[in-house]
Amino acid sequence: MGQYERLVLMAEDELTQYSTDARKIEKLRQKIGLSVSAAEQKQVKAALEAELPQSGLSKLVEDQRQAIALPFWGIAGLGLLFGISFSQPIDFVATVIGAIAAFRIQKWGWQLQAKRLVLQTLDDIEDRVRNPDRP
Repeated sequence: MGQYERLVLMAEDELTQYSTDARKIEKLRQKIGLSVSAAEQKQVKAALEAELPQSGLSKLVEDQRQAIALPFWGIAGLGLLFGISFSQPIDFVATVIGAIAAFRIQKWGWQLQAKRLVLQTLDDIEDRVRNPDRP
């Protein structure tokens, strides 16, 4: 596993904890500063900047992944309800498709948010290196 994947996994771990973005960046900054060299940090930052999409849909999914996935969870629930109540096995297809779509949207948003957190942390580290007197 390369540094890139390891940093994204560390960011995903930080996302699971309930705290502010500033606190998450502070904790990640300490971990990254101890385990990743400056050259590797620049490589990871360049890879993240190149990979992170800037389109409107990806930004929306990153910021509102649960709200975007909610209609698909509704489709899954309705498919299950209609499949059971009307004894129609074809309605269970909507359940499977809706659940898969909702899960993938949420996973995509989670990964985008983790990558953005790593990028913000690397920017913070660079800023602190340039301005060491900053609190």
